[in-house]
Amino acid sequence: MKEQNPFEIFQRESPEVFNGFNGLVESLMHTTALDPKTKQLIYLGMKAAQGDQTAIMFHVPMAKKLGASREEIKETILLTLTVCGLKGINTCLAQALEIYDNE
Repeated sequence: MKEQNPFEIFQRESPEVFNGFNGLVESLMHTTALDPKTKQLIYLGMKAAQGDQTAIMFHVPMAKKLGASREEIKETILLTLTVCGLKGINTCLAQALEIYDNE
């Protein structure tokens, strides 16, 4: 089975809900207390703590594009140790660094 983009499926199958979700995300991205790179790093840390490899796949390139270094990506995921033990590292660290290095 061909791997599909989950957001494309979400948008196609439930456009009304997708638009509402997307509006929420957009409003959060337009807040100004944190710069966009910091927001991406925080988001990566939260998603890595959950073991969300799909989010890592999409958000590491976004963070890199916003100027995040490889060390910042790594440290963000390492910080998940204090929240969820090894889960974030075991599920997301290697993937995140590989994506960063190959982006």
